Amino acid sequence: MPIDRDTLSETLSRVATGLARLKGMNETAAIDEGMYELQFDEWDWEVGVGIYGLIRHAEAVKDKSLMAAIARWYDWQIGRGLPPRQVNSSSPMLALSVLIDHVDRPDWEALVKDWADWLVNSLARTEDGGFQHVVKERMNDGELWDDTLFMTCLFLARAGERFGRQDWIEEAFYQFIVHERYLADPVTGLWYHGWTFNGRHNFANAFWARGNSWITVAIPELFSLVSKIPDHLRRHLTFILASQVRTLVANQRDNGMFCTLVCDPDSPPETSATAAIAYGILRGIDLGLLDESFRPAADKALDAVLARIDDNGIVLEVSDGTPMGHSLDFYRQIPNVPAPYGQALVMLLLVRVMMETEMAGV
Repeated sequence: MPIDRDTLSETLSRVATGLARLKGMNETAAIDEGMYELQFDEWDWEVGVGIYGLIRHAEAVKDKSLMAAIARWYDWQIGRGLPPRQVNSSSPMLALSVLIDHVDRPDWEALVKDWADWLVNSLARTEDGGFQHVVKERMNDGELWDDTLFMTCLFLARAGERFGRQDWIEEAFYQFIVHERYLADPVTGLWYHGWTFNGRHNFANAFWARGNSWITVAIPELFSLVSKIPDHLRRHLTFILASQVRTLVANQRDNGMFCTLVCDPDSPPETSATAAIAYGILRGIDLGLLDESFRPAADKALDAVLARIDDNGIVLEVSDGTPMGHSLDFYRQIPNVPAPYGQALVMLLLVRVMMETEMAGV
């Protein structure tokens, strides 16, 4: 059943308010009436994904006050001093590379350029020149993770497009290829969470749902962020996405959810992955990367996601940040928490569906 625009708009507003209430992972606070302010205290991947969802929402509805709130958060964080550069701390740069289209801040433009240059020239590399998944807690020597493409390469591609740096765009393209080589399973099309060159294995061989969802989102987002993608790469990534989505859809639960471990129906259902997979499917259809036959799966997932948003706008059944697991049980035991990325991935989905209802006049 189609969802009317007013219902979607109200739900989207609640989820955005829920994001504003988050001060940290699993930490919420009241917000002042009359002004939208982001309170999340740390500059890292959790809020980086969150603000990307928020800025796409602000752009879609042309909300200048929301854009100003996002700018205030960046002004606060940059003014207090940013943390050391690594993969996850690169995530907030994606939204910043979009924000500079809307605010006149030459200093922020300079930061975007400098950070993109750092990724290409200074981030640790694995064999084959892959971006090593360096995070604040550890170097993860010789490791490739599927998270990396969303956290770094979308930003790098966007920065390259924004500033006419084809070398940055080409590096982003290359990272998609090298990560696909070691993480994508040729049998199922699903992606393993990680690969290590130290032992040459995929750790627990986990088809982790949110990790897969980063890919389901990242491939269409890459196509939307870069104006010219070589035909051979377009064809390759199109087949990679379709192969993954076929297996994802085959493992979707009857209630529309996807489980933490894609092929294990007894592992916990996970809302952020469900929202992201639905969004990626719809964007893939929009861009001609996926067939219309996948739309019912996205519609079922949307219904499941809407049922997991509480009255305060907090998205429920979102699993905590997940380091590399060495057993499948590790993934089954990750607790659920209120998280900015859960809010954001739901927002991306709702913004996309709202645009469709507006065009259909629902």
